[in-house]
Amino acid sequence: MADHLDLHTVGDLLHHYPRRYAERGELTRLSDLPLDEHVTVVAQVADARVHTFNGGRGRRLEVTITDGSGRLQLVFFGKGVHKPRTELQPGTRAMFAGKVSVFNRKRQLAHPEFKALGAESGAEAVEAFAHQLLPLYPACKQMESWQIQQAIDTVLGPAGHEETALAGLVDPLPDSLREGRGLATLPEALRKIHRPATKTDIAMARERLKWDEAFVLQVALARRRRADAQLPAAPRKPVPDGLLTAFDARLPFTLTDGQRRVSEEIFADLATDHPMHRLLQGEVGSGKTMVALRAMLGVVDAGGQAAMLAPTEVLAQQHHRSITEMMGELAEGGMLGGAEQGTKVVLLTGSMGAAARRQALLDLVTGEAGIVIGTHALIEDKVQFNDLGLVVVDEQHRFGVEQRDALRSKGKQPPHLLVMTATPIPRTVAMTVFGDLETSVLDQLPSGRSPIASHVVPAKDKPHFLTRAWERVREEVAAGHQGYVVCPRIGDDIGDEGETPKGAASPSPEDEAEKRPPLAVVEVAEQLTKGPLSGLRVEVLHGRMQPEAKDDVMRRFAAGEVDVLVATTVIEVGVNVPNATAMVIMDADRFGVSQLHQLRGRVGRGSAAGLCLLVSDMPEGSPPRARLGAVAATLDGFELSRIDLEQRREGDVLGQAQSGVRSSLRVLAVIDDEEVIAAAREEAAAIVADDPELTGYPELRTALDALLDKEREEYLDKG
Repeated sequence: MADHLDLHTVGDLLHHYPRRYAERGELTRLSDLPLDEHVTVVAQVADARVHTFNGGRGRRLEVTITDGSGRLQLVFFGKGVHKPRTELQPGTRAMFAGKVSVFNRKRQLAHPEFKALGAESGAEAVEAFAHQLLPLYPACKQMESWQIQQAIDTVLGPAGHEETALAGLVDPLPDSLREGRGLATLPEALRKIHRPATKTDIAMARERLKWDEAFVLQVALARRRRADAQLPAAPRKPVPDGLLTAFDARLPFTLTDGQRRVSEEIFADLATDHPMHRLLQGEVGSGKTMVALRAMLGVVDAGGQAAMLAPTEVLAQQHHRSITEMMGELAEGGMLGGAEQGTKVVLLTGSMGAAARRQALLDLVTGEAGIVIGTHALIEDKVQFNDLGLVVVDEQHRFGVEQRDALRSKGKQPPHLLVMTATPIPRTVAMTVFGDLETSVLDQLPSGRSPIASHVVPAKDKPHFLTRAWERVREEVAAGHQGYVVCPRIGDDIGDEGETPKGAASPSPEDEAEKRPPLAVVEVAEQLTKGPLSGLRVEVLHGRMQPEAKDDVMRRFAAGEVDVLVATTVIEVGVNVPNATAMVIMDADRFGVSQLHQLRGRVGRGSAAGLCLLVSDMPEGSPPRARLGAVAATLDGFELSRIDLEQRREGDVLGQAQSGVRSSLRVLAVIDDEEVIAAAREEAAAIVADDPELTGYPELRTALDALLDKEREEYLDKG
């Protein structure tokens, strides 16, 4: 139990809240069972039969259960037949728990756990059961819901005496706050969440427990904001008629209103004497780099240096290329032909040659280079700055706090910090996860972008849809355009692990059942050239190709010499071919929502409309299909990130994404509880302003220490 559900102490157990409650009439109805989910149902045995197979050597027990709304088959094999055969006689009422699967197009539970609910003749027992709210806990195969319930019952003791068992609990909410908001005490809330008499009890308990979570988290963030505000920083004000003015004069276009507004927010922060901490979020192509570059130039104007940290070498090189192109002779400070108010822009990555690296390090330490763009190679001890004034972190979620702090410690005093992300984050999540950063949002796209139509192609249910998809690609090519086909894997099993889609869902049980590896670039390209796309110029692109080969394919694709590019997600970032209008994503269910959105952003970049087809073998009604439907239904990244969140739950957003066990938030839903989070933020700010060390709130300090155990502390810091 400790390992699978992360329950180690009595406190963990008490805070392992029921996921939902069932009444006899209201438990998961058999007619509504979701595929591939762990369910608990209460039903009556209608029929039980033993079948033999393998010439009488194998035995299979099939039990049919019903709850009035539908029927469901249970199957038991081999030695597992004996116990259910004796206990599950027709007419027996029982609780059954297991995972819903499909066999012969019918839903079933294989080898479910079960617990009989007394003889059917005991009308009182059924009656009592009918009106009781049964807590159903987040469970796992090793520990079913009712076993967890039994453990909690043991801790709480006999009914009516729970207060005694819960007397020693540490209550993080200050009395004044709890009474002012009319919230239940902690012992009362825990009793009501585990042993509710009515639905009102549940609502009261949840309201109180949500406050605990929101408030303790916001106090942690408020203390971090306060600590950051105490740090000194050098104000960096751009000089009039300096580098920034010269750069703006060169721009062949005007900034969008959004870019102007966000730039003003940033320059206001840079002018203060404590470090800026700002999160800049905006869709792919909304012009974040331009805003960051103007901030960097302003800092160089003020005599400082700016560093931009990118997660990969490819991205660092791309930023370096686009920034030097935008700056022109302003990026050649100190060189012949360079502008007099220019500066040097250097690149620093791990794979650079020794001589180029030495020169870059020298330019940084002397202050010759005002701007450096690099990967985590920037963080190494050898890298010294003359006067580091601003750190820009691109794609924040890929950097740990240690990396960020190591770079920040290179300033004479803490530099200003600008964090950028292209993954839109709903406001409440920004408040919860990035609560120590001020947020700026760029939500306008530059003009000249075309709409993209997206459709789900159910390849297994409707094969003719897939045939039509390839016809559509041919039509786009015939009209003079180009297309992409994206696959999750390279093929030939050559070190494919490097290309797993980021944020992709782990293989679902539907995949496990099929045991089919994800479709691969190499194989798909071969099938397409021999089959539906024969006669077209089809090329492959993936991360294991030699850099020259990759550049060559991309160059020819951009020049229009390739009709269809079959690629992995290497095309996700920064590929800009306005003539490409069609994209077919194979096994689309193996990618995360935000990744599908990023990939789709590669088409419709020119004047012609884009088309994105999401191909999947998943059955209709399954969660992966619902996810794809959501992506097809909207182009709004913020809306999608909201859907992504609702589907993955907040645990992923709040850190423990990988453990897959549970989120640090148990009753607080970041999306639905906006008011609670906002109110908790206000209360937390007031308490921290009044008593920064929380001397007057010992229980709150204890709760804070528990929340900020190592794992969570690190995650909050990544914000």
